[in-house]
Amino acid sequence: MASNQNQASYAAGETKARTEEKTGQMVGATKDKAGQATEATKQKAGETAGATKQKAGEAKDKTAQTAQAAKDRAAESKDQTGSFLGEKTEAAKQKTAEATDAAKQKASETAQYAQERSSDAAQYTKESAVAGKDKTGSVLQQAGETVVSAVVGAKDAVANTLGMGGDNTNTAKDSTTEKITRDH
Repeated sequence: MASNQNQASYAAGETKARTEEKTGQMVGATKDKAGQATEATKQKAGETAGATKQKAGEAKDKTAQTAQAAKDRAAESKDQTGSFLGEKTEAAKQKTAEATDAAKQKASETAQYAQERSSDAAQYTKESAVAGKDKTGSVLQQAGETVVSAVVGAKDAVANTLGMGGDNTNTAKDSTTEKITRDH
């Protein structure tokens, strides 16, 4: 009889150890996946923001170059022609100034757009991280419930093997099941 009890206790211990090992593996894999997803989202957000800022900077530079070139041409034209062309040059300067102002406004709008997209990307990253955290918590809870269920099943199997199973109508919890449930 003592030998059967020893074998049953040994089997229950092995079952518990395997269950704990599996749970540890599941938790580790879940954490790795959540970390990878968060990192990929951060990287993508950074790339998007960087590309948008670069395009806004390029647009601003190109506008400044165009305005300077137009201003230079207007100055040359005035020197070469006379007073008649001087009036035309003034009109060209005014148009250039208007074009410069419009280009500055467009560059400002582009920068604002880039900032909003960066903010959107950051918010998406934050929400993705929160969702990953929530999903990890759910997986951990399920793993805990699986462990508790396996331990209770192992305990019941041991009790039944030892002839201590009873009629399963006893509503009182034993201390092992209560401790496992409380710990998780």
